[in-house]
Amino acid sequence: MTVTRDVRTPVCLLIVAAAAVGVWSRSAYALTLYVAAGGNDAWSGRAAQPNVAGDDGPLASLERARDEIRKLRKAGKLPAGEVVVEVGGGVYELSRTFELTAEDSGTKGAPITYRAKRGAEVRLVGGKVVTGFKPVTDPAILKRLDEPARGKVLQVDLKAMGIQEFGSPEGGGIELFFKDRPMTVARWPNEGFVRIADIVVKDGHKIHGRAGSKVGQFVYEGDRPKRWRDEKDPWLHGYWFWDWSEQRQRLELIDVEKRILTLAKPYHGYGYAKGQWYYGFNMLCEIDSPGEWTVDRQTGVLYFWPPEPIESGKTIVSVLPTLVNTKDASYVTLRGFVLEAARGRAVTIAGGAGMQVVGCTIRNVGGWAVAITGGAESGVVGCDIYQTGAGGVSVTGGDRKTLTPGRHFVENNHIHHYSRWRRVYQPGIHLHGVGNRAAHNLIHNAPHMGMGFSGNDHVIELNEIHSVCYESNDAGAIYTGRDWTMRGTVIRHNYMHHVSGFEGKGCVGVYLDDMFCGTTIRGNVFHKVTAAAFIGGGRDCTIENNVFVDCNPAVHVDARALGWAHGCSDAWIKEGKEKGTISGIAYNKPPYSERYPRLVNILKDDPAAPRGNVVARNICVGGKWDRIEAKARPLVTLKDNLVDVDPHFVDAAKQDYRLREDSPAFALGFKRIPVEKIGLYEDDRRASWPVAHEVRK
Repeated sequence: MTVTRDVRTPVCLLIVAAAAVGVWSRSAYALTLYVAAGGNDAWSGRAAQPNVAGDDGPLASLERARDEIRKLRKAGKLPAGEVVVEVGGGVYELSRTFELTAEDSGTKGAPITYRAKRGAEVRLVGGKVVTGFKPVTDPAILKRLDEPARGKVLQVDLKAMGIQEFGSPEGGGIELFFKDRPMTVARWPNEGFVRIADIVVKDGHKIHGRAGSKVGQFVYEGDRPKRWRDEKDPWLHGYWFWDWSEQRQRLELIDVEKRILTLAKPYHGYGYAKGQWYYGFNMLCEIDSPGEWTVDRQTGVLYFWPPEPIESGKTIVSVLPTLVNTKDASYVTLRGFVLEAARGRAVTIAGGAGMQVVGCTIRNVGGWAVAITGGAESGVVGCDIYQTGAGGVSVTGGDRKTLTPGRHFVENNHIHHYSRWRRVYQPGIHLHGVGNRAAHNLIHNAPHMGMGFSGNDHVIELNEIHSVCYESNDAGAIYTGRDWTMRGTVIRHNYMHHVSGFEGKGCVGVYLDDMFCGTTIRGNVFHKVTAAAFIGGGRDCTIENNVFVDCNPAVHVDARALGWAHGCSDAWIKEGKEKGTISGIAYNKPPYSERYPRLVNILKDDPAAPRGNVVARNICVGGKWDRIEAKARPLVTLKDNLVDVDPHFVDAAKQDYRLREDSPAFALGFKRIPVEKIGLYEDDRRASWPVAHEVRK
């Protein structure tokens, strides 16, 4: 279904509307410089249009505007107040990464804003427009193509265009976009996967009882790989052993008689198992449907079967590694741009304070949309982020030694259809460090995680997440794991729905993996989520005041550190006794002893046992209530939960899980969940409004 929601109404309300570009009000600025597609870097940039004499007008590049601000500052002529660089509509094909450093900073009271002109589409492109396509005429090439593809596949010489580096098919290399959509590297099968029929080397390899082989050699079914024998650089992409660990590997040898594929070393770290899934890619012979392409990295020739006539739209290949890179700059905002066609990240912000990316559309990049590392109080607000090769927004800030918060923020962003290239552990949002916040975001349609976090004292609130983890299992819509000292994060007032894993085998909602501790899961709504609230052997976690509808189960708690996962806890115990630290943290001294008093005596309190967990005042309707391991159950406090009792929802048929005044949950101490505030909200900093999204079928 298509969901278009006005957040001032309940979660269930559906409306139909078209997207509209957000606007912002104009105010007086100390200085405005203008950049235009028809500008000239020899001009002053003080006017939006060229003058009558044709000797002054807008600048042609962001670099020239940046340098003008530097020059004015050094001369003492930069006026006090906000400085704006307004960029006129058009496509700006960047020849190099736009760099900002400390000398390009504004201040909190006088920031610098680089913004798109109101109402104009301003595209910062890290690639090159490709022209000059011609039909394939070489008989040897035509012979390798399927009959339906002959006459449809076009070719162009990229080296003749000055593009010499193509990167590796493993990731981070050249990509092709047509009419603003990423095209598909030629693959088989065109959708989905095929299975490993059997492993070849029976070496006794096992992990947690699961049998496999350390050697990348396996049996295939059918005859399709026969056609791959003449390929120059064939690759396979597979989930080789676990359902949550994928890798792209070069295909070294094909034995068509024995139907054996042999991969090039190094082999996958976990090994290979019968029944796991993979597909072949980066092969000319597999251009068998519109939208597929490949490049011969030796000759530089690109082969492409366009899904529509090639002249009907622009064809772009990615070139630059990054579009915008800032280092130790402060109080600079990028606003309203379309950023696209980089091989890696669109925007990197390192250090500084008060940096913002606002109301931008970030799409069609090979890595993350935005990465913030270090500094403080920087954020990404109101952006539309999609079709990234990796995740959406990665934030690292704060000091774990001192528990100093970073106060970075990711708010009101629509992040979807990401992780095209790197399929796992590339979430829509990732928070690292201490004291950062993700709020009011809408995240959906991803092969693995929706959100991830590590560190301490983050706040994850008022987000909507659905249709994630669709290509993986044993994964979480919100995931973290493996550290006793990472505590204090609050996950509250989020709406998670339709998360069931690959082939419906099951996934997790909030996944506190491998003894993660001290996390609060409060006031969330879970609908059709397997293992909705999951404590994987951790301690001092709270699951309270949540609504679970058709979840199977709603609550999971296990005692894995007392069994198969004892290795992690054993290592922490040993470190604590020998060094007085756990994971390098002085856990029993300030500030940790003051902030997390339950951590102080952990080594004296049966440390591997999942003690201190509380499950209270939750509502569970349909599905299954709990899956608590026998060893863990006596250690869990369960109280005042309303299970399989009609909670008197306002309208469950329309997924309106607010409670009526007569709900029996209130007598148990249940507090209202502000569902009307969950998700995106209308704001002049939003890249588009309203927003439509679909639950993945």
